[in-house]
Amino acid sequence: MTRECLLPALQSLHTFALAAQCQQLLIVEDPEQLHDIDFTEPFCVLGEGSNTIFTAPYQGSVVLIANKGLVIEEHSDAWLLHCEAGENWHQLVQQSLALAMPGLENLALIPGTVGAAPVQNIGAYGVELAQFVDYVQGYDITKGCFHTLRAEECEFGYRDSIFKHALKERFIITRVGLRLPKAWQANTSYGPLQELHQPTAQQIFEQVVAVRQSKLPDPYQLANSGSFFKNPILPRQQVASLRQRDPHMPCYDVDNEHQKVAAGWLIEQAGLKGYCIGDIAVHDKQALVLVNRGTGTAEQLMAMIKHIQRTILAHFGIALEHEVRLLGAQGEIHVEADNESA
Repeated sequence: MTRECLLPALQSLHTFALAAQCQQLLIVEDPEQLHDIDFTEPFCVLGEGSNTIFTAPYQGSVVLIANKGLVIEEHSDAWLLHCEAGENWHQLVQQSLALAMPGLENLALIPGTVGAAPVQNIGAYGVELAQFVDYVQGYDITKGCFHTLRAEECEFGYRDSIFKHALKERFIITRVGLRLPKAWQANTSYGPLQELHQPTAQQIFEQVVAVRQSKLPDPYQLANSGSFFKNPILPRQQVASLRQRDPHMPCYDVDNEHQKVAAGWLIEQAGLKGYCIGDIAVHDKQALVLVNRGTGTAEQLMAMIKHIQRTILAHFGIALEHEVRLLGAQGEIHVEADNESA
């Protein structure tokens, strides 16, 4: 049965750890419990809170998805993993490798739950979750029943999916099916993985973990939400113009017309690495990460986001978008760059 508590604190439920409360916390350990929740009242869905920041007391219910379980189905050409949404993503990556089912190693140490992964279409080191999704199952709030979406119905894009758009606040993911082909090939196309020569999946996993640990602070040691801004996707002509000014600007092909540039590099080049407003700071090792050094406030965070956006807009003509979901009192909020002086 769903457990409830009155005006619970949310600080420990999101890894940026700003002080906040909600009206009600509903912990879902069995998807069937979703039938009993009144979704006509304000609500937000939460996994491990690694990509969500509560910026104000939330005037609604927080639905914490905590169902666990993994069933593995073997086919002639692939393994199909039926993963419950409340499972920890990194632990799933570890388990699949331990069972000699490679494929997810490039996505190691990404924080969060399995259920949150398709919403963001998590990706790292040249690999995106969308490459492995077979289906996404969830509860359709408007119809009051469970429904399964095939991969092509999820409308995956860069850090994007249908769950951020047409199915936002309408579909709660309860299970994800991942297909891992048995014909495994190493993907070492990205950054530090290029140093590896004919690596095993385990070696790629270990390299990814080592690199992430060297750059990204442990959110349980130093509060943060990982990569805070999306890497901008720009027309090739714009990228070429920027690289004339600085040939060392990292960029990666997206398609014939667009390239992706590194938001962290932009922030660092603008001189903001280590910059702080109160107890909110740009991490001194990885400029793409904002950290809460202990007593940061929502006001300081908002000021930091706007300052970074204005500075990057002034320096490079690029409007940065935050990747992290920000929740205000009434629901999700978006902070956008403006033309005010940095």
